[in-house]
Order: sequence, then C-alpha cells, then structure tokens
Amino acid sequence: MKILIMDDDQSLRYMLSEIFTFVGWNPVAYPNGRAGIEGFLNHGADIILVDYHMPEIDGLETVRLIREQDQQIPILVLTVDERQEIADRFLDAGATDFALKPVKAPDLIARVQLHKRLLDMMKTSQTTTKSQYEAFVTKGISKPTLSYIEQYLTACRQPSTVEEISKEVALAVPTVYRYLTYLVSNGKVQSIPSYQKMGRPKNRYDWIRLEPSSTS
Repeated sequence: MKILIMDDDQSLRYMLSEIFTFVGWNPVAYPNGRAGIEGFLNHGADIILVDYHMPEIDGLETVRLIREQDQQIPILVLTVDERQEIADRFLDAGATDFALKPVKAPDLIARVQLHKRLLDMMKTSQTTTKSQYEAFVTKGISKPTLSYIEQYLTACRQPSTVEEISKEVALAVPTVYRYLTYLVSNGKVQSIPSYQKMGRPKNRYDWIRLEPSSTS
C-alpha cells in the first residue's frame, strides 16, 4: 500500500515513514502541499496524510485541490487542533478523518487500515461502470464512512457518547460527531442528554429502532 505524506516537519516525516515502512507499506513524503499534490497527480497513492499548517499551500487548500482530482482516496488530516469548527472545515473540503498529534503509531496504523478497508469495500460494491461512483452523500459525509458508522450504531444496544463511539469505530472524535449530527438531523439517531453529577449534561446517541406494528 502506497501512503503519501505531506508535512513540513522533517522529523515527523521521518517518523511516519519509519512507522509505515515497518508495517510493510510504501511511504512517500513531501515537505509541503504543492509538492505533495504534484507527486500524487504524477504517481498516485492509496492513502494521503496531510498536515494542517504548511507553507505555500496549507492543509485545507491541499485537501480541496486533491478532491477536485479524486473523490475516492482517503485523506487523513494531521493536526493538534481538535476544535470541531476546524474539523468541519476540513470535512467540508473533502477530508475523510483526522490523526491527532502527537501521533501514536498503533492508533495511526489502525486508522489507515480502516480507511483502506472502507475504500476497498466501496470499490467492490460499486455497480456503475460508465460514470464515477459518487463517494459523498452530501458535503462532508462520505458514503463508506457513513455506512460504517450506521452499521456500528444499529448493532450497539445502548446509547453511547461520542468518545465511546470514537474508540470503538477507530475514527477521530470530530469525525464521529459530524456524522452523528448528520444522522440526528435525518431522524436516524436520537441524542439523549445524560446528566452528570457535576458539569454540563453529556449527550449519548442511540439508533432509532422502529417498533413493529401490532396487528389486531
């Protein structure tokens, strides 16, 4: 598997390359978005990792430019900023998920494996041959990730917090929250306030299961 890395931090590029090489993957690293986009267009990749803060072209613009060329490839954003508004901007631009810094090798490897598996499943189930498969349900919501989260929620038998769901599905908290918000707005998931002994209530999320109609 070929993994394209874009980050202006040389030490992080080296560390990520070592991690992926150890697993048996083929990492290719670039110091900025401009060089990374050129490398992707010329040589392709299976997964892309993009740093948020980079010179010349920042991560947000890099994601937008890549999505103009490819709607399917998973794009993971490397960032220390966990604010939901930043995550939403990246998801709107076409990012798939996030890998928070400082990077933890087991978490990153699991996340890359997950998104490669979701991409392979999408390609396998693709039925159109003449036109490109639509990878996004709507802005910021990809079909394979949405289906993956829906499958987990339908199998889960108790309401769960965003953090609990994030841990179980191996997706970043901001990504999970964005999808839960979408599912709530579409009437598939309900948000249940869970009152704590101290502090603000913490929402739990549960798949809405329709009761079977009774027959007389």
